Amino acid sequence: MGTGSMPRPLPILGLDDLARAADRLEGIRRGELAAGDRFLVATRNSVYSLERLADGEFRVAGGFFLRTRGGPVKLAVSGCTAGGRALFVDLVAAPGLFLEFADGTRTTRILEVRRLPGGAAA
Repeated sequence: MGTGSMPRPLPILGLDDLARAADRLEGIRRGELAAGDRFLVATRNSVYSLERLADGEFRVAGGFFLRTRGGPVKLAVSGCTAGGRALFVDLVAAPGLFLEFADGTRTTRILEVRRLPGGAAA
């Protein structure tokens, strides 16, 4: 093995610490969205367009769904993770996290989230 330093393990956080961290994250929160609201999510590998539907689910286009299903799909968003099993259910998309859909699909790390003004088409 080389002489390079090993990466330091991330600290283990308790639930209270995770909840406080989630409150400070910048991103799009579920409670801020109305039917018809749209936003773009750029991940390490893909770009997704999401539109909030009246029933609380999302019309999701791009990325994995374009490659595997050929077009937009209707899905619930479970929330965001930091890469582990803790799910921030109030966050729909936040830079630095991973977006998780109800079908189990998880994106690569989110780089940027951009709201589309006035429900403009993606």
